[in-house]
Amino acid sequence: MTGHDRPVRGVDPARVRALIVGVEAYEAGSTWDLPGPARDAVAFHRMLRSAGVPENQLHLHLSPLPPFVPRVEYRPADHATLRRALVRELPRARGDILWVWWGGHGVLDRAGHTRLFCADATTSDKVCLDLESALTRYASDAVPGFTEQLWIVDACETFEEALAFRDPLPSYALPSGRRTLTHRQTLMRAAGRGRQAANDPVRATGLFSDVLLDVLTDHADVLPAVPDPEELFTAVRERIAVLREAGRTFQHPEIQLRTPGRMEELAASGDAPAPRERSVSPLHRAVEALLAYPLMADPAERQAVVAGLGPSLSGTLPRHSKARTDAAGILTALAHRQPEALWELYDAVLIVDDDPERQSELAAALRALVRSSSTRRDTGHHVR
Repeated sequence: MTGHDRPVRGVDPARVRALIVGVEAYEAGSTWDLPGPARDAVAFHRMLRSAGVPENQLHLHLSPLPPFVPRVEYRPADHATLRRALVRELPRARGDILWVWWGGHGVLDRAGHTRLFCADATTSDKVCLDLESALTRYASDAVPGFTEQLWIVDACETFEEALAFRDPLPSYALPSGRRTLTHRQTLMRAAGRGRQAANDPVRATGLFSDVLLDVLTDHADVLPAVPDPEELFTAVRERIAVLREAGRTFQHPEIQLRTPGRMEELAASGDAPAPRERSVSPLHRAVEALLAYPLMADPAERQAVVAGLGPSLSGTLPRHSKARTDAAGILTALAHRQPEALWELYDAVLIVDDDPERQSELAAALRALVRSSSTRRDTGHHVR
């Protein structure tokens, strides 16, 4: 008997299935490249194989970036293929335990749903899966099996409006059934609302994925059963907190327990609630600080402030008629292209309104945004 075929006490590997997705390359082009998710997905696939789950029960979908060549069979990670797996293939499968692992780009839409971009997403056609829609389907009688589910998502949850998309996100809700009282779902998200999930392109791994894989290794004797979710999450969150204190990331992982009759978000044991200023991303804080100025509500006054940056900057900034989207686009562009120009924006605002309280918060918010941008450049981290 090989290690891959070993029986696991209390759990029949034949009753375990997994959907494992890692998207590194997108049809949107090289600006969307994200080295890491495919490697992480293959590592997780290897872990479940070592725990005895048969190869044909591990649905691996990848879009790898060269030079990585997965030494395992996999299927594409385009929208049609993934939708077919979620809607037709997995629901027909027999099983008690379902693992879902997803790594790639994501965003939090205006309805508060996490959207996960598929490999065939482009800048004008952002094909994606609606995570909440998938969870709803898998908690209904449309999926008669898999009463125990663990969903792991390593993707950004940046607010959609902060990215100033030219085109709205398409609707890709999955069909559902009648709700049941039989499914138990645990959702572990890497970033948290409005935050980015850090990715290390040098080591080609997501920070959250790297930590979680390490923690799961410590629970190898339990796999392929789902380890105690709260214990697992506590270990992950504690390690991410160390990376956050070291300035390697700003994300705050979250866990959501969905059991019959209730839905609950839990913090790690002994983890005190974060202060409000640490509960939002640096970009979100900067947007709020800028919108605190009454002038931002007037398109003409906003234009006067932007014009104060000079034509070399003002002519290249994305603009929008809505104040929040306009502010988010301006701050994002400056932070990514020329962070020092944020202080030119600061000076331009103060020329029009020098209120000391608003000035103090804007300065603090811009400093945090500059530090965030600098950290990503210095460490080579990308975001998901």
